[in-house]
Formats: sequence, structure tokens, C-alpha cells
Amino acid sequence: MGSAKPRKGLWGALKILLLVLILAAAGNALFPNWRSVGEEKKEVTVRYRTDPQPNVQIAKPWLEVINSSKKPLPLHDVTLKYYFTSDGDHPYAYNCIEAAGIGCSNIFGTIAPLASPTPDADRVLLLTFSEAAPTLAANENSRGIQLQLYRVDGQNLDQSNDRSFNAAFTSFKPFKQVTAYKAGVLAWGDAPHGGGEAQPGTAVAAPSVPKNVLFDNFHYTGATDPALNKHGWRVRTSKGGPGIADTWTAAGVTFPAAGEAAGGQALNLRATSDGTKEKTTQAQLENADNDFLTGTYAARIHFSDKPSSGQAGDHVNQSFYTISPNDALYSELDNEYMPNGGWGSAGPVLDTTTWYNVKANDRATKRNKTSLQGWHTIVITAANGKVTYALDGQELFSSSGKYFPRQTMGVNFNIWFVDLPFKGDRSWDMQVNWFYYNADRAMNQAEVDKAVTDLYAGGATYVNTLVAPKR
Repeated sequence: MGSAKPRKGLWGALKILLLVLILAAAGNALFPNWRSVGEEKKEVTVRYRTDPQPNVQIAKPWLEVINSSKKPLPLHDVTLKYYFTSDGDHPYAYNCIEAAGIGCSNIFGTIAPLASPTPDADRVLLLTFSEAAPTLAANENSRGIQLQLYRVDGQNLDQSNDRSFNAAFTSFKPFKQVTAYKAGVLAWGDAPHGGGEAQPGTAVAAPSVPKNVLFDNFHYTGATDPALNKHGWRVRTSKGGPGIADTWTAAGVTFPAAGEAAGGQALNLRATSDGTKEKTTQAQLENADNDFLTGTYAARIHFSDKPSSGQAGDHVNQSFYTISPNDALYSELDNEYMPNGGWGSAGPVLDTTTWYNVKANDRATKRNKTSLQGWHTIVITAANGKVTYALDGQELFSSSGKYFPRQTMGVNFNIWFVDLPFKGDRSWDMQVNWFYYNADRAMNQAEVDKAVTDLYAGGATYVNTLVAPKR
């Protein structure tokens, strides 16, 4: 008969193995909410870098998406999640400076509170990609997505306890604290306890954006924000008129929180004076990088009948217009609001004008005597030889024949003084919530409002799908 000792040894080994299996199962049960993707299942890799300073006015994460699978990866199927902690109950915003391999127009973002906050994450920046975003081949890199995350009130961020911030990553490296989801399933990274899900009702699907559209909701950090320039906007500091010549300054262009603005932020243009040219400033933002011609121009604007500070009564001009170079094909579509009138006319008045030749004062115009204090939407359409100006859905004026744009134009918003009728410090503000342009269609306000609402709902901050117009 064989000895019993080997059997006892085998039984002991089996008991140890069984105990290990039980402990492993218990470990999985104890940590059900920690979600991670193993290397063997990896389809997507996210690489990250940032500036190392944790306490800054603007967080500057860069992200790359790499297709780690052997199959094509449509970026439209991918959602990225960047987790951070809020510094009190303050609104946050983001923008995209550059995404060479994708295009910022194909990137949409929503900032939302987490359903199950953790010490290192109570908010998430959800990034999605449009249907026009590229499909990555096997092992292909999206190239860098340069983002900015900031508090709308302009105060500093403390990133030191943010889950998706790591000061050591000053060059691109794989980073699991930013997660990637493919078709809604975690495909990369370590989600926070609770799954890292945003509160219910948060939009994550990118909107469908038609061709030949430009949209901007002015989510910028200031006049020197590099994204502003990348998106075609220029802050005017050059000499000349209109108004008090040579007084244009970047100091009058800001992007503050605005409670009544969609998205909570707006472009603010400020003009100031003490009644002398030396102490007068005017402000203008212009987009001359894109070719605007026919179609629909729309903007939601807050006009002011009274100064923000100081004495009322100035002949101040608050304008939204398009303009070409001053040559033989001069073209301009102009809205000028003057709450106190100007050039000898009483206010409040909105002048709507289609210019043919500014030197000869050749124009078609209508003076609309009405107060515009508060938020209003202005829509200009230029199609089929006719220009139409509308305010809050009501047509004000139209022109045709030679009073129709003949060449491409830039888009401008500005505030300026017609003259300086009295002494004393004062300041005036106008705000712009958003600008929308569709080069292919003449749209009414209801159609514009729906298009803009859909863009906001999908997380759009800037979209440009324009192609060069036919001249």
C-alpha cells in the first residue's frame, strides 16, 4: 500500500489554492466600482501632457488618441473624459486652440458634475467628435489636441488635487487618468470610483453640423487668448475711425460671465471716455480670416441704453456689420444702434444700411426708432439679389438691385463714440452671446435659433465648416 503522506501534502496544496481563489474573488467583490481596462483588451490609448504649474488661471491639457487595435477606429465613436475638482461653486468653460489632425470644429465638449463625486474628481469635461472627424488606422495617432480649461470668472484654478492633472507629464505619455470610451464602453484608463459618470441629462453626443457654417459662442479667456486668433478673430488696435480716431484698444475686449447668455459667457466690448480724446477708448472685434458673402448672418447681442458707469447722454454707437475693402466693389451690411442718437438725430435709433459706395454716400438705408435695451437677435440674409435685416424675427428693411454685396466681407462688432459732447468719466458696454453664419441658406430666426440651440446642446463652442465662396 502506498503511504498517506503524499496525499496529505496534495490536500494541503489544494486547500491553499482554494483559499487564494476565494480571496481573489472577495477582492473583486470589495472593489466593484474601480473600473480599468487591461493591456490585453486595449483598443485605444490616450496620451497626455500639460504645463507643470498646478495653480494657474488656465489649465492647459494636451491629449492624443491612438488606435491601439488592428481595426479602423472612427473618432466619432470615441468619448474622452477629463476629471477635475471644482474650486467652489463656480462656472467653468473650455476651448480648443488647435487640433491639427482633427480640427477644433470637430471637437465638442460639455462640463458636468459627476453623479458620484470623489476627492479628486467632482466634475468632468466630456469630449466627443463629430461625424466628420477622421477615422484612425491601426496604430495611427490623432496628433495633439490643445485644450484650455478655465473658470469663467477669471480666477485661478487649483489643479493639485485634480484626477486628470499630473505635473510630471510635460511631454506626451500614456495617461490612464483620462479615460476613453468606445461606443459607450470603457476602452482606456481608470475611471473614478462610481464609474466617473456625469449626472443624468448631460449631453455627450456630438451634433450634426452642416457644411458652410461658422458658429462661435465666445468662450475665450481674454483678448490675448491664442484660440481667439486661431479661430479667425482679431482685436483691433490699429489707427483710424470710425468715431474718435486712433482710440482702439485691446483693454476693451473681454469675455466675462453673463448670467442671461446661453452658455453663461459672452463677448464684452467697452468704450470709455472722460470727454477728451486722450482719455477715450473704443473696442472692436473683427473676423477677417474667413470669406463671408451670401447666406445668413445672425448674432445675439445685448445693447445698452445707459452707461455702465458715469453720466448718460453720449452719442455712442453699438454696431454689428460686415464690410469689404474700400475699393470699386465695396460692400457693407450694417446695423448701428445709437441709444441717444447722433449726427443731429435723436435716439434711440437702429440704422440698417446696405452700402454701395461709402465715399459717394451711396446706400440704401432705413432708420428704425426703437429702444434696444437688453438682449436681441439680429439676422441679416443676403440671397437671390436681396438683403433683409430682421430684429427678433421681425423684418425691418430690405434692399436689392445694386444694394447687394459684390465681394467677400469680414464680420465686425464694435462700440464707439460719434463725438464727445460733455466732460466726465463714463463707460459703455455691449455684449455678444454668439455669432452664427450659414453660407448656403437664407434662414429666418426660428431656424437660426434651432441651429444654435442644437449646437449648444451638443457641446459646440466653435465650428467652422466654411468653404471658399463663389465670387
